[in-house]
Amino acid sequence: MSAPMPAPVSAPTATQSTSSPSPLDLALLRQSIALSEDSKQRGRHPFAALVADARGNVIVTAGNNSMPPEGDPTQHAELVAAARAATLLTPAQLADCTLYTSAEPCCMCAGAIYWTGIGRVVYALSEHALLGLTGDHPENPTFSLPCREVFARGQRQVVVLGPMLEDEAAAPHIGFWVPHA
Repeated sequence: MSAPMPAPVSAPTATQSTSSPSPLDLALLRQSIALSEDSKQRGRHPFAALVADARGNVIVTAGNNSMPPEGDPTQHAELVAAARAATLLTPAQLADCTLYTSAEPCCMCAGAIYWTGIGRVVYALSEHALLGLTGDHPENPTFSLPCREVFARGQRQVVVLGPMLEDEAAAPHIGFWVPHA
């Protein structure tokens, strides 16, 4: 008679992080939240992202430019920041970078982050909390698809920390998504 097989041990998925955010993470995340307020003040959707290297040097920043009539609906801040960083850095450098964003990357932006090779994401406002702020506003039809689920389907690891600082990140959205008559 053979000995029973031990139960498999569940390891964290490739996109989970057991680490806490560092003071540098929080400072850079707050910078992305401040940039989202800047986007709002420019009449754009209140979202922003930045890409920083492992030492915290900001490589690129981006606000949202997806609002009609002149905006491109694919120009979410995370996608723009990831794409710009990919034109400036090597794949090895991108792997050591973090994308900081005021709100959880949507599935399109998560794809851009994955394909550019950025190794880490730190976000403030969750998709679920964002939906609570935007409701069914026609300019922000959200997907109920957390970025961790998108990254988990890939072949390489993307570390994700978030949500965090949600109250701070929600502030630029207050009153923005109210339908205008």
